[in-house]
Amino acid sequence: MAEIRPLRAWRYAPNLTNELSELVSPLFDVVSAKQRALLYGNPNNSIHISVPQNVPNEAVNAVAGYENVTKTLENWKANGIIKQDNLPAIYVYYQHFTLSGSHKEYIRKGFVCNIRAYDFDENVILRHENTIPHAVNDRTQILAATLMNAAPTHGLYTDETHELEVFMDEAMTMPIYETEDYQGVRDVLAVIHDKNIIDKFVNNIAQKKIILADGHHRYTSSLEYRKTQTSLNQAHTGKELYNYHLMYLTNTESDDLRILPTHRLILGLSDFDEDKFIQKLEKYFILKETEDAYEINHQISGKKWTFGLVLKEKSYKIRLKPEVFDSISWNFPLIMKELDLTVLHYFVLERCLGILGKDQRASENISFSRSFSECMEKVHLGQAQMALITQDVPMESIKKVCESGYTLPQKSTYFYPKVICGFLFGSIDQKEMTKLVDKLF
Repeated sequence: MAEIRPLRAWRYAPNLTNELSELVSPLFDVVSAKQRALLYGNPNNSIHISVPQNVPNEAVNAVAGYENVTKTLENWKANGIIKQDNLPAIYVYYQHFTLSGSHKEYIRKGFVCNIRAYDFDENVILRHENTIPHAVNDRTQILAATLMNAAPTHGLYTDETHELEVFMDEAMTMPIYETEDYQGVRDVLAVIHDKNIIDKFVNNIAQKKIILADGHHRYTSSLEYRKTQTSLNQAHTGKELYNYHLMYLTNTESDDLRILPTHRLILGLSDFDEDKFIQKLEKYFILKETEDAYEINHQISGKKWTFGLVLKEKSYKIRLKPEVFDSISWNFPLIMKELDLTVLHYFVLERCLGILGKDQRASENISFSRSFSECMEKVHLGQAQMALITQDVPMESIKKVCESGYTLPQKSTYFYPKVICGFLFGSIDQKEMTKLVDKLF
């Protein structure tokens, strides 16, 4: 099962702690161009490590294209912008947040550690998404240029006893960082140095498989880099730092683990006829027109194989006719066929809109949005021909799909909130693992 270990993280120097909110940044795959432009203005912002400025597009496969990020990191280390902790630690990371339309405060509890980078076929780290090669290449090149994980990926373990939360709560009585991020989330970091307690974390996770919730490209880049270094190192032992990856682990049994839906927008269909589309839908779905499109979220909530359909002038709640379910011809196991999103992609996108399953991932006619209001706006402004409103994917479904070895349809899950970049950095530079304490853990 999964092997984890503590690390001596690099963190911003104590004199910069008061301006931490100006140094953290969104992850590379969610930071907008507008956000990047603003963050690049601060020479010490973590964006310079996670999404380096002025990397030539044609140099995606050449380390030379990433020389600037290497120089930036070397400068930060030399000038004390970031400093490496003296003792190995488990870093406890809590995120306090609310959701739109609710005043309830959630606290997602987890911890950051190094985890061995297992190949997916070892069945220890379980994925639920596919990756895009050029994004993996980019992340691999940055990892090679910096020898640093700029932010942890997000993994899930299952522990119904909640053994580790007791120690995390205790550590949180003395936090070392606290800030509010771009999501409006309050991020708090604490540290555990006690070896006896760290051993409890190590032993607990040693019994687990880990579901990769977020960060498939960054995790895959660690696999690629490890393979390269293993082939180059004749004295490879498996204990080198390049065998490990920085990960934030949270418990699937927590009530505060939130998975938000990702809606589908359809645009640019040249031969789209709304009336003919509705006629096709009626072969497979029960349609109920709704007077207020803004109520669709509530009308479909908790109902199996039920979606919202928003057109420019009309909106509907659509529910699959149970008798047509068995007509799904895709060669999937039952657990995959029963997913709401499989039903949506098969019956609506393929059967009614003619976008074949094999073409859907790369289709220019499908876009995605996590914002219900954005979906409404784009349809009413004519920027999309329709919006298909979805529900969140239950955690139990994600577990079952991961165990089956299959992956979910694209853009199925959005674990909220995202972790941030800049709280800590995880080195994979073996030269930095030279202290006696490194050998004691």
